[in-house]
Amino acid sequence: MAPGAPSSSPSPILAALLFSSLVLSPALAIVVYTDREIYGAVGSQVTLHCSFWSSEWVSDDISFTWRYQPEGGRDAISIFHYAKGQPYIDEVGAFKERIQWVGDPRWKDGSIVIHNLDYSDNGTFTCDVKNPPDIVGKTSQVTLYVFEKVPTRYGVVLGAVIGGILGVVLLLLLLFYLIRYCWLRRQAALQRRLSAMEKGRFHKSSKDSSKRGRQTPVLYAMLDHSRSTKAASEKKSKGLGESRKDKK
Repeated sequence: MAPGAPSSSPSPILAALLFSSLVLSPALAIVVYTDREIYGAVGSQVTLHCSFWSSEWVSDDISFTWRYQPEGGRDAISIFHYAKGQPYIDEVGAFKERIQWVGDPRWKDGSIVIHNLDYSDNGTFTCDVKNPPDIVGKTSQVTLYVFEKVPTRYGVVLGAVIGGILGVVLLLLLLFYLIRYCWLRRQAALQRRLSAMEKGRFHKSSKDSSKRGRQTPVLYAMLDHSRSTKAASEKKSKGLGESRKDKK
């Protein structure tokens, strides 16, 4: 390389970006979702829900596999398989006549229903999904508990209690605002009545003052007229008295 020529090696920032994109970026893998626990009564049925997320479109080669591990057992056995658009129920085992496919791959749903539950169905069910070319990912498990009568779960009771408390609080708030609205409305009505009464008093006082103002000149005129009449009568009587004296 000639002296002073620019270096042709990649910049440190570009090398870091390439390294992070090729090495540090995790590969997208399929993700499967199920309930953690599910409860059922003897003789009833339960739905084992299974859904998934995949970075690929739903493939025609998508497959669902359900496995069952009995409570206290070590090995899991396959009880259901879906592939090529068709469900396959294993012909052996305790579930061969009690499983129903209710999933829909278009909606990323691989759920099944187990009918006529029995105590021996207690155990762990595993859902595995493959959506080629997205076939790498972890399975998901749901534990089934079968009882003679399904117990009320603590979360349901707690939710009911919280819901009841919230309902009471909302009712009290509604009652408070209703009372406040009625009180404000009544105060406004009283204020309007007081304003009307004040206006009536003002108009009445103004009328009385104007009436008194009109009556004052009339009173003065009457007084003047009475005074003049009295003076004239006094003058007349005085003149009559003087004329009588002259006659004498």
